[in-house]
Amino acid sequence: MDELIVIEIFGEEYRFRPDGQVENPDQVAQHLKQYIKESEAIFQNKPSDKNKIVILLLAAMNLSRDFHELKKNCSELEEVTEKRVSSILEKINKGFEKNNNFKLL
Repeated sequence: MDELIVIEIFGEEYRFRPDGQVENPDQVAQHLKQYIKESEAIFQNKPSDKNKIVILLLAAMNLSRDFHELKKNCSELEEVTEKRVSSILEKINKGFEKNNNFKLL
């Protein structure tokens, strides 16, 4: 992937060349900018250099919080899905055993 991503943060442009594993690098950059914008809104005045670090840290923490919540939700969904699939397979196997003396799994 030879695409170059440009992201402007605090009036400065940064250029990145994403690796091949990033599907939508522009969307990833825009998502980050949104987190920074939300964090920046907490500070009323133009951010000082010290505030810029705090804003970036707050954006990173919010992004991390959301990532971990999504990861937890995904794990819970996976667990529920696994239980439901197991239950359905068990019912199918019982039906086959009852009718044909045959078992799928």
